[in-house]
Amino acid sequence: MRANEDALRTLMVDGLDGDAAAHAALLRLLVPLLRGFYRHRANGSDDDIEDLVQETLIAVHTRRATYDRGRAFTAWLFAIARYKMVDHFRRTRRLQPIEGLEETLVAADFENALVARLDIEDLLAVLPVKQAVAIRATRIEGLSVVEAAEAGGIGESDVKVSVHRGLKALVARIQGGAR
Repeated sequence: MRANEDALRTLMVDGLDGDAAAHAALLRLLVPLLRGFYRHRANGSDDDIEDLVQETLIAVHTRRATYDRGRAFTAWLFAIARYKMVDHFRRTRRLQPIEGLEETLVAADFENALVARLDIEDLLAVLPVKQAVAIRATRIEGLSVVEAAEAGGIGESDVKVSVHRGLKALVARIQGGAR
């Protein structure tokens, strides 16, 4: 199962309703998300990162009753993760250097980037595979049309048409004219 906002939220709600398997699946899906979050932010050792991941999973489990079913799950999750990271810095009396902080503040926030990536994957999932692959290759991975055609074993014009039709379908879907 791919971790997207809807899937995570559904597993959380099912877990709250007593489905232990859903709760266990949720916790398993959170591990790579939290590792990425802490690697990006904490700049700690692998042991520190694993400790933070485990502390966050425990907090998600013990504080699950505080989750508001009407709100985004990832916002709730990453709020807990931020608190756990701050607690970790306090415990280790570690200071975060100010140099480069403006890049962190100006750059797209990790959580926002993750949610956007999950949204993109959800959108691409509704397209025919050929169109999704062409859009992912050219628009997300940054390949040229020639490179995407070679990688996919198709012609350049086929890539161009697939990208054009796929983007047109996505625009229609986003604007409310879902096909």
